[in-house]
Amino acid sequence: MSQPLAGKIALVTGGSRGIGAAIVRRLSSDGAAVAFTYSASDDKAKAIVAEIETKGAKALAIKADSADPKAVQNAIDQTVSAFGGIDILVNSAGILMLNSVENFPLEDFDRMFAVNVRAVFAGTQAAVRHMKEGGRVITIGSIVADRSGFPTSSVYAMTKGAVAAMTRGLARDLGPRGITVNNIQPGPTATDMNSDETGHERLKQLMALGRIGEDKEIASFAAYLASPEASFITGASLTIDGGYLA
Repeated sequence: MSQPLAGKIALVTGGSRGIGAAIVRRLSSDGAAVAFTYSASDDKAKAIVAEIETKGAKALAIKADSADPKAVQNAIDQTVSAFGGIDILVNSAGILMLNSVENFPLEDFDRMFAVNVRAVFAGTQAAVRHMKEGGRVITIGSIVADRSGFPTSSVYAMTKGAVAAMTRGLARDLGPRGITVNNIQPGPTATDMNSDETGHERLKQLMALGRIGEDKEIASFAAYLASPEASFITGASLTIDGGYLA
């Protein structure tokens, strides 16, 4: 099988479950040595490392709370120390908290901003210090940046809109160095964060394809953006939503 990422080194934040775990597996199958962060799922993280190493590839699990910028920066340092550099950063860690405007706790606002937005900047800032020309920064945003779609999602939508705006700015900052920066905006996707089967049935009615997305489909998009073939794509927020916004 072709391995377009052979010799590359990647770090995926939030890589022990959901879309993040699917990206870890896909980048590894495409030839990259992959480190990933996780916050609580020790058993899942160890299982993913064992799965990848069984196939003869390299993997490293790093426990880090993305709400702590020092922990994110330390994860970059550990990746560089273990594998000798970093070529690809995938900012996949994210949290979802829903509440009405009247009842939304400011502590939840601060934590969601810290994980969904500040961690993206902190990780990118630390990673690009080690990246050479051809480096890739990929963030997992959401279509709620363009359409919130339902009540109680105002703060979550704000964080994903911030990521889209940051992506454009970072692309301008890093373009002269040959580093691309892109934002993937998934639509409704079956993950640990979105596991409500009843909700899935309602959402299917809004999808042009009539089904919910799969984490491996988002992972394939991330792998493409990480590949040499995507070298002319930067500053983009790219939707993969089964026609939800169509």
